[in-house]
Amino acid sequence: MPGVAAPPRGRLYAGTSGFAYPDWAPTFYPLDTPADALLAVYARRLAACELNNTYYRTPSRERVAAWAAATPATFRFTIKAQRGTAIRAVLLDPPGAVARLVEPLDALDGRLGSVLFRIPAEIHRDDSRLAALLQTWPPAVPLTLEMQDESWHVDEVYGMLRAAGAAVCATETDAVDEPPRIRLTGSFLYLRLRRTAYSDGEMAAWADRLVPFLEAGHDVFAFFRHDETGVSALRAGELGRLVEERLDGAATGPLRTGPPGELS
Repeated sequence: MPGVAAPPRGRLYAGTSGFAYPDWAPTFYPLDTPADALLAVYARRLAACELNNTYYRTPSRERVAAWAAATPATFRFTIKAQRGTAIRAVLLDPPGAVARLVEPLDALDGRLGSVLFRIPAEIHRDDSRLAALLQTWPPAVPLTLEMQDESWHVDEVYGMLRAAGAAVCATETDAVDEPPRIRLTGSFLYLRLRRTAYSDGEMAAWADRLVPFLEAGHDVFAFFRHDETGVSALRAGELGRLVEERLDGAATGPLRTGPPGELS
């Protein structure tokens, strides 16, 4: 439409689940990289990391501040909420559990991409408990929910997340042949790409799916699973390159005037 500026593009934050894997040398890390330098090297090659160890223990402010100090201001961390505290936040004590989860995160100094709140498969849909969690969650802290039981995946729940501005995680695994449906309930997308391996064609297909969201101004977080050699980290970098190629090509094409077809 003449006179209408294109919306600012979103950014792809592609990375892996965790970074502290010395065995990724020499595939990803240079040989003999010291353990305390792994994060800084990782952050020079990838834009984001989904932290694994926070799922098992809530980090101290000192640890969080050290992560921030090792990375540039443009880097983003997503924090897996500690499992026991997350369950308590759903079932027992939302205010107390949420306060404990988010208290140290301001030490990231602007590098927080999202908190990934995993609701395990043994917890089935309960709208009242979800509402209590969403009402308690601080609006300034980006929230993503990975709901592992299928009972949660209904329009009513997506509507609750949309009203709260929370993202729903799309998870891809070896157990399901078809790629997951992408649902935009917050301002950004969150993907967990957990297959053991990805072909070149599958990588290209993911890039094609993500570009319309980025063109529409939505950031995208995409994390590959940990592997034994570092190939997953290379795949994260490859996804970034594929997306950039498509965005560079789109810059010379017609302006997109509507949302991507998968928005819901």
